[in-house]
Amino acid sequence: MKKLDVYVDELFKNIPQSQQKENIIKDIKQNLGEKVLDLMEQGKSEEDAINKAIVEFGDIEDIRVELESNQLEKRKHARIQLSFSICGSILILALFIFTNFYYTPQIIWFVYPTFAVLWWPLIMLYRWFSLR
Repeated sequence: MKKLDVYVDELFKNIPQSQQKENIIKDIKQNLGEKVLDLMEQGKSEEDAINKAIVEFGDIEDIRVELESNQLEKRKHARIQLSFSICGSILILALFIFTNFYYTPQIIWFVYPTFAVLWWPLIMLYRWFSLR
C-alpha cells in the first residue's frame, strides 16, 4: 500500500498546503486502499490491484482547480480584511487624536492607545502574507 501513498502524495505535491488538501488526500488514500482490498478479494494479486486502482482513479485536475480557487478566495478575503482593518484603525486613531486635542490639548495621551490599535492591521497584514 506504500505505492498508493507515494502515488497520491506525488499527485498533490504542487498544490499549496491547506487543511482541506490534507483531508482530501486522506480520503483518497482511504478510498484507494479499500478499492485495492476489494480487488484482492476478487482474486487479483496485490500489485495488479494497486495498478488497477490507480488507473481507475484517473487524474485530479478538478480537485486541483477547486483547491487553487479556494486558496485564491482566501487571499482575496484576507486582502479585504486588511483594507478594512487599515481604514478602521485610521478612523479610531483620528477619533483619539481629535478627542485628545479637543478636550486635553495640554496632555498628549493619544499615543498610548495608538499602539494597541495598530495591532489590528498588523495581524491582518501577517495573515495576508501567510496566505501568499
